[in-house]
Amino acid sequence: MKKQNSKENESITIDNPYLGQKPPGSTPEVFAPGMVSTEHRDLSGFFTPDMKEFYFTRKDLETGKWSLIVFKYENSQWQKSVVGPRVGRPIIAPDGKTMHLGRDYMKRTNTGWSEVKSLGPMFNREDWGIMRLSSSTKGTYVFDDYKSNDVIRISTLKNGKREEPRLLGKEINTGKYTAHPFIAPDESYLIWDSERDGGYGKSDLYISFRQNDGSWGAAINMGDKINTTFGESGGYVTPDGKYLFYNSGDLENKDIFWVDAQVIENLKHK
Repeated sequence: MKKQNSKENESITIDNPYLGQKPPGSTPEVFAPGMVSTEHRDLSGFFTPDMKEFYFTRKDLETGKWSLIVFKYENSQWQKSVVGPRVGRPIIAPDGKTMHLGRDYMKRTNTGWSEVKSLGPMFNREDWGIMRLSSSTKGTYVFDDYKSNDVIRISTLKNGKREEPRLLGKEINTGKYTAHPFIAPDESYLIWDSERDGGYGKSDLYISFRQNDGSWGAAINMGDKINTTFGESGGYVTPDGKYLFYNSGDLENKDIFWVDAQVIENLKHK
């Protein structure tokens, strides 16, 4: 690793970033074929904020078992290991200390990750089905609910106190379903997948930008370069803001794709 010092902070540049893969341009590409994207069902890829760990889930199509897998950058190389069984749709908080697992979570410890813990009764309702919960730097939660007509809810912190989740508006919750939300760390946009009129396939990725008055703008389909006749889902932007990751494929053999995150800026100014 190369270290670059400044008066304000110290940043670490990894010699072999993104698992050694050549970054894509404006055309999406399969991420790490043969390593991450395989003949199995590979989903929900994300990096830790320091970009030294990459997590994703895999369903072994022979055994039917799901696992949470990690590649860690250690001793100048990426090393693979299995964290354990998959719980929820994992995604890490912006501070890198909490891994959200739907209605559950794990905390980072000195030796790895804690046992799985519940977010509590506010999110552990029997009539809610949370698949993915994403958080912002401010601690805002957005999450889906497949037991309630596939909607997305939001919960904010006010004076350090967690507020009751509320439904997002029709800009987001429109169509056959809405699921797998990702909120930008600075809350400037929200990405999710939905099946609605005017889409390209079974499910498409959509984005909504935060307006000056704090409301969410109209849903924008992320376009035919990303969305296909297959199902796209699980949008996520790397902590460095450079790449959009997402899932694409048929029902079983889904792969993880990535593309230059400039697509988000292009849609913002469209």
